[in-house]
This record gives sequence, structure tokens and C-alpha cells, in this order.
Amino acid sequence: MRRLICVALTLALAGAAYAELQNIEVGGELRMRGRYYRNAFATGTGAGPGRQVIIPNNFVPRRAIGPNGVSSIFDWDDDGNDWHFLETALVLDFCADFTDNVSAFIQFYDFWIWGEDFRSNYITGADSRANSSDDIEINQAYIEMNQVLDQPLRLRIGRQALKFGKGWLITDMLTPTQRLSFDGIRLTYDVDAFTVDAFWAKLAETGITEEDGDVDLYGVYATYKALEPVDLSAYWFWLRDARSRNDTNFIAPVEWVEDLFGLDDYDVTNLHTVGIRANGKWAALDYDLEVAYQFGEADAHGSGFVPFNQLYGDDGAEYDNWGADLEVGYTLEDMPWSPRIYVGGVYFEGQDERDVSFWEWMNPFYRPEASVSFNRLFSDRNYMPTVNDNGWMSNFYQVRGGVTVHPLEKITVTASVAAEWADETFDFPTSVTFGEWRIPVAPALSFWSQEGDDFIGWETALVLRYDYSEDLMFLLYWNHLFVGDGLAWGSFSQFNGTDFTGGTDQEDADYVFIMTKIKF
Repeated sequence: MRRLICVALTLALAGAAYAELQNIEVGGELRMRGRYYRNAFATGTGAGPGRQVIIPNNFVPRRAIGPNGVSSIFDWDDDGNDWHFLETALVLDFCADFTDNVSAFIQFYDFWIWGEDFRSNYITGADSRANSSDDIEINQAYIEMNQVLDQPLRLRIGRQALKFGKGWLITDMLTPTQRLSFDGIRLTYDVDAFTVDAFWAKLAETGITEEDGDVDLYGVYATYKALEPVDLSAYWFWLRDARSRNDTNFIAPVEWVEDLFGLDDYDVTNLHTVGIRANGKWAALDYDLEVAYQFGEADAHGSGFVPFNQLYGDDGAEYDNWGADLEVGYTLEDMPWSPRIYVGGVYFEGQDERDVSFWEWMNPFYRPEASVSFNRLFSDRNYMPTVNDNGWMSNFYQVRGGVTVHPLEKITVTASVAAEWADETFDFPTSVTFGEWRIPVAPALSFWSQEGDDFIGWETALVLRYDYSEDLMFLLYWNHLFVGDGLAWGSFSQFNGTDFTGGTDQEDADYVFIMTKIKF
């Protein structure tokens, strides 16, 4: 792979030396969105939600809970404040075309919450400088060469958006208004029958601090297009995190003892994801199936699972999880409004090793075990909007269905319903319940626990989209969540299965947003 990168750089530099500028194209996009969450998030002290402790650490001794303990950003309670804000995202594109199939692309990007940078104090009349630390960034800046070596080969070098397939695991967006890009190199071989992409991206650079301490992402994505009713894709993504990690920094004799017993020995993290996708359309039927399996060393993940009042995390954690997504739709083209009816489901395998047995609790040499769920890499697929999924929920599965209609040429309406469950539930300290209060019977006896409920809840959603023109769009979205026992009490589903979702009550919740987008 490194040899391929060197060849690509040589070709790019050689091509750029002889290319001459022909024309420049300028374009862009403006998105604005107003968002409102009801009964969902815990009240914070700043612009975002807060975090509240659901179970104190000393109530779960010797249990490897994870980096944030049993705390939650949710409350599922109508007593606190709701979260609402307005946001704007601006993109400006500049594309310069040169001779010899060479081009350069630069994309400027700015995202802000309304009111963040207002610079005048109305009480005193004093003005000040705006906070510009998070203003305009370069989202993309790359050189592109086509027909490299007189072949149907495209080369891109520099900061660029990456999206493969439907963007299930790697995509170019974080949310409908926030963008994502990578610093790297991408080669694309594209002919009528198939397309092959190979890429490398630098996610973190430690420079001279560590000789081998960077984070890199490699991948190959291939699609076979010669079968008319279906496109078949296969891929391999490899995320390598070589940053060093340690639980302790003792004097040399103690470090020697740690080495002797294999403690505090974190290796390089290697997350491999292999997957396949089959998607297409046959007559009025459309379908999309994607399945992926992850394997490899998860030491970076395991380092976050240090039990309360203990020293060491899990330096032997491994990825070993499946993920899958399926949707099948049927369009009744001869009926008024051309309804498309669809059903689907998603599954992200989870682990919850946060309980301890009596013998583990008694064993003074007990070593914690991390809970490693399917890692969704760099996705923005939002299966549970009120729970703020945004591509980072795992350890759950969903069954969904809905219908999309077109009552007018420029109006699209989608109504859907879904139900979700936790794949692996969290074991709570055995407790007695008084109203909203849960009081542990014997918190020091952490082996004495009770299994949580797995039902997350029901969701209904309504989407209204108005395409005023080819360039201007308006969208209204509403999602209502019927909070189930498994969500109110909580399981570890947020942030790839590392964070807790429980709250202080079980009130139903809503998420509503209005968005507009214009291209120019």
C-alpha cells in the first residue's frame, strides 16, 4: 500500500508540471436548519446537553463499565429544559480545470449555531471581536488526474470527501448540515462492467512524538455493474491506530513486574471491516442489502474499560461483530401519488461484559473484559433521530416500515414506523423501586445484579419535502419516540456501544426540525 502511495504522488507531481489552466467554475450550497428536542436530553450548562450520573461508580465496583461510567446525556423527563437551536452551513466550491485531464478542487466550509458569534452587548453597548476560532475551514482541497497512463484511472491527492456505496460506513456527512473529509489519496478504476476504489487517509499524525504513533485508514471498495437487476459490491476497510497507551507510569521495577504478568500491555489497534452489498431494482421492486463483519485487535477500545478503584483496562480486547442493513421497497406506479411501500431492518451486534460473577468478584487477580460492539466507523446513517443516532449507535437492532407518496409534483411525503431493541442489555445492581427512584440493595456486592429490559421503544416519523425548484428545497421532519423500559432504564448503545442511554423518567420524546437548502 505504501509503494502504491509513492507511485501515485510521483504521477500527480509529474502531471501537474505540464498542465495549463483552462477555466474555473464556482459554486456552492447554503443549508439552514432549526432543531427542537422535547423530553430527550439532560439539561446542560452551555449550548448543548449535560451529563448526569445515573449510577455512581462506587455502586458498581470491579465492573468494567467504560470511559463515562453509568452516566447519560439523556433524561427522558419533562422536568428539565428542552434543547433547541438554529444552525447554518455554508459551502463554497472552486474547481480549476487544466489541460491533460488535470483539475484542482477547493471547498470552503463554515458551520455555526445562530448567536455564537454575535459581538455586541445590548446592555452596555460595548462591542467586541467575534469568536472566529471555529469559522471557515477548508473541507476539501485536492488535485485530480483522469486517464492516468491512458487508462480509465482517476487519481485524487489531498483533502477530500469519501463516500462508498450508500455511505453506510464511510460517508461525506456527519449530519444533514455538517460535513466530513479525509486527508489522503484515492485511486479509482472505472469501466462499464466494474469500479474499483483504493484509498489511504491520515486520521491522526503524532510527528516526532512517536516513531509509529499515527492513525491511518486504508480501504478497497469494488462494485460489479454488469448484472442489470443488481449491483454487487465488496469491500475491506482497515483502521490502524498505533498511538501508545498505558494505564500507569511507575518506576522501573514496578514496570518490570507489569511486563512479567502481562499488565498494561496495549498493542496497536487494527480494526478490519469486510463487507458485501447487493442493491438494485427489478420492475417496481427495489432492494438494498449490506452485511459487514469486523475483526482485529481492539486495544484502544479496551483501554477505556478500567473498573472503579482499579488500575488496568483490557489490553486483550478484540473486534468480533456483525452488522447488517436491509430495505425492500415496492412502487405502485399506476396508482395516484405513486406510493412506494417499504420494509427494512438493521442489526449492529453488541457486547456487554459489564457484569461480574461471584467468583470474579472474589478473585483478587480478576482482569476486566471490555464490551466491544460493532464500530460504525464514519457513518451518518440516522436510524433513531430522537436518540441522536448520527451514525454512532450500536448494540441494537431495528425493524421498520413506511410509505412515500407524491401528492403533487414537487411535494414528497414519507410516513414511517419503527421498533428497536438492545442487542445486549446492561445488568443493574439489584434494586428496589420507589416511584422514579431506584435504590440498590447492596451496591458493594456488584455480582448481585438484575438484567435490564431490551425494548428501546417505538418510533413514528413524518417527513414533508417541497422542491421549490431544482436548486431550492424545504423539508419538515417530525419523529415521536414512545420510550420503552430498555431506554428509560438504559443500555450501552450510544457512541458505538460505549455510552449509556438511561434517564430519570420514561416520558415520550419528540424531535422536530425544519431545513432549507439552496445550491448556486
